[in-house]
Amino acid sequence: MFASLTERLQTVFAAVRRETRLTPESVETALREIRLALLEADVNFKVVKAFIDRVRDRAVHRAVLESLTPAQQVVAIVRDELLTLLGDGPAGLPPSRQRPQVVLLLGLQGAGKTTTTVKLARWLTGQGRHPLVVSTDVRRPAAIEQLGMLADEGGIRVHDPARDAAVVTRAAGAVEMARSMGFDVVLVDTAGRLHIDDDLMGELEALKTAVQPSDLLYVADAMTGQDAIKSAGEFNRRLGISGVVLTKMDGDARGGAALSVVSVVGVPVSFVGDGERLDDLQPFHADRLVSRMLGMGDVLSLVEKAEQVVSREDATRLEQKICGNDFTLQDMRDQLETVKRMGPIDRLVELMPGMSQLASGMPGEVDPHALVQTMAIIDSMTRRERVRYQVLDGSRRRRIARGSGTTVQDVNRMVKQFVEMRRMLKTGGAASRSRKKKGGRRRGIPMRPGVPVT
Repeated sequence: MFASLTERLQTVFAAVRRETRLTPESVETALREIRLALLEADVNFKVVKAFIDRVRDRAVHRAVLESLTPAQQVVAIVRDELLTLLGDGPAGLPPSRQRPQVVLLLGLQGAGKTTTTVKLARWLTGQGRHPLVVSTDVRRPAAIEQLGMLADEGGIRVHDPARDAAVVTRAAGAVEMARSMGFDVVLVDTAGRLHIDDDLMGELEALKTAVQPSDLLYVADAMTGQDAIKSAGEFNRRLGISGVVLTKMDGDARGGAALSVVSVVGVPVSFVGDGERLDDLQPFHADRLVSRMLGMGDVLSLVEKAEQVVSREDATRLEQKICGNDFTLQDMRDQLETVKRMGPIDRLVELMPGMSQLASGMPGEVDPHALVQTMAIIDSMTRRERVRYQVLDGSRRRRIARGSGTTVQDVNRMVKQFVEMRRMLKTGGAASRSRKKKGGRRRGIPMRPGVPVT
C-alpha cells in the first residue's frame, strides 16, 4: 500500500534533512517533488494544489526556516497536512444506539461488496459483536450463493429466505430475525451495476426507506483510482453515504483514491481491504497510515497484530525464558510460526519504525522464503538439538541440511544468527532483571511473541 508514494516522500525528506540550511528555494524544490509524487499516485489534481499551497504557506515562514531544526519542522508540517487531507473521522464502524444496527454496503459491480460484507462481519465478531448478513442481490447469478459460501467459511450466520423473495423483503426479514435471535448488527449486501443507473438508485432508496440503516458504506475498488471517487460522489449525492471502504489496497501501489476521497466526496474512509483473506479488512487510521508513509512505522498496529495471535500467558512465559537465558531453538521456531500467523513479512516490516528504508536497501533481510527455510532447518533437528544447540557438530549439521533440503552453509548461518539473537536477548534480560531489583517500573509495551526484538 502506497509503496511508490512512500518511497518518493522518504527520498524527498532525506534530501531535506541533508540541507544544513533551508531556504525558500530549497523548500520549493522539495514541494515540487512532493507535488509530482502525489500526482503520480493518482491524487486528484485540485487536492494536490490545495495541499501544496497549505504546506508552502507554513513551511516558508521565517520562524520555521530560522529554527534550529527546520527540516524536522517541514516534515511535521507535511505530516499535519496529510492528516488534514485524510480526515480525522472515526476508524471502523462507529457505535450506534440502533438495535439491531443496520449497515448497507453499496457500490458498483466488481468492487468487492460481497467479500467485504463477510470481512466486516468477521471484524465485528472480533470486536465482540454478533453480526447477521443477508444478500439482496437477486439479479447477479450466484450472488446469494457466494455470500452463503463465504459466510460459512468465516463462521458467520446468514439470513437466507426463499430465492424469489423481493429485495426489501429479504432485508426486512433479516432485521426481524436479528431482533428475535439477538444479533446486534445486520449487514446488507446490495446489488451493483457496471454503471450508475436510475433502477439501481431506486432499489437502494427503497431499501434505505424500509430498514432505516444507521450506516451506508460505499465499497470502492482502489485500483480504479479517480473513477472510484467520482462514483462515490454520485452515491453520496443520491443516497448520503456515511463512509467509504477501499478494497484491493494491497494491489494499489499508488493509493490516490484514499488521499482524495475525504476532500472530494466529503466522507471519511472507514475501512481498507488489503488482502484476499477474510481477516484482511482493517479500520482506517489516518495517523498510522501517515506515519508509515513518512517512514516512522506503526507500532500500535504491529502490537495489535501480535495480540491477535498470542495469548498473554504465552507472552509472559517467553519473557521469563528470555530473562532466564533459557531461549532455545524451539522457542525461536515458535516465534517464527507466530510471525507467519501475523501476516506477510513485508507488511510487518512497514510497521516497524525505520525498517522500511532498511528493507528497501536490503531485500534479502525480509525475504519470506528465509523464514520458511529457517523453520525447515529447525524441524529437521532432534528434540535435544533444539534445546541444546551446542551439540550441533559437523555430522549433525550435515544430517540436518539433508533433512531440510538446504546446505550446511545455510545451517551454519542459521545457528550463527540464533547465537547472536541469544546474546542480544541475554543483554536485554539482564537489564530487565536489574530494573526489577531496583524496584524500577518497566517502561514501554510488554514483549510479545512475534514482535521483533532489537
